[in-house]
Amino acid sequence: MTQHIYYQDAYIKQFEATIQEVQEGKLIILDKTCFYPAGGGQPSDMGVLIHQGETFIVNHVGKKDGNIIHEVAKLGLKKGDEVQGEINWNKRYKLMRMHTAAHTIAAIMHSLASALITGNRLDEETSRIDFSLDNFNREQIGQYIEQANECIRKNLPVKSYFISVEEAKAIPELSKLAVFNLDKIAENGKIRIVEIAGLDKQADGGTHVKSLKEIGKIILDRLENKGSKNRRLYFKLESS
Repeated sequence: MTQHIYYQDAYIKQFEATIQEVQEGKLIILDKTCFYPAGGGQPSDMGVLIHQGETFIVNHVGKKDGNIIHEVAKLGLKKGDEVQGEINWNKRYKLMRMHTAAHTIAAIMHSLASALITGNRLDEETSRIDFSLDNFNREQIGQYIEQANECIRKNLPVKSYFISVEEAKAIPELSKLAVFNLDKIAENGKIRIVEIAGLDKQADGGTHVKSLKEIGKIILDRLENKGSKNRRLYFKLESS
């Protein structure tokens, strides 16, 4: 199985690895990687793999059977090759800020309105969260966003760690999702927790910033009513 460097440190941008397998000529499995695979509403990293001075653009990264699959733009890499990998840091860091912002919003809305997440999509410029929410009041939701920004101003620290599935099941507040199954998201019997000190704990596999101040300011972009109790919130970030 591929070693997930991004779990050790989401700020690592470059790494060295060995190709373990090549599928269909362009699907590369490495022994370790800091490329984040698409999942949980977070798009995959992009970047390059370099072998003996030749650059292979990584267009997409996915996950299959515990391995991270790097889809490169051209043929040429083979099993056993030593490569240097480098992610598109500008894209990754924007998504890290967005992901932690989404957790902050979800924590506030769950605490104050018992809102549960029914869907989400992170992007570099505008992200969205879908909530199951009775009251569709823009002014009230604007107040939730302002409380999220107050947490950012406090610069609460963020950390991640692993616990067993059994431990996770004993913490009911771990998920803000409407549909949630710990057994399905476990990896080797472990659940990864992302914790914002004093505010939130969530089972999550994404990449995040180390402290809320890095988010900047959350800007409520627009709201959409997607049906009975299903509300869609779009937000942007403004650098601090």
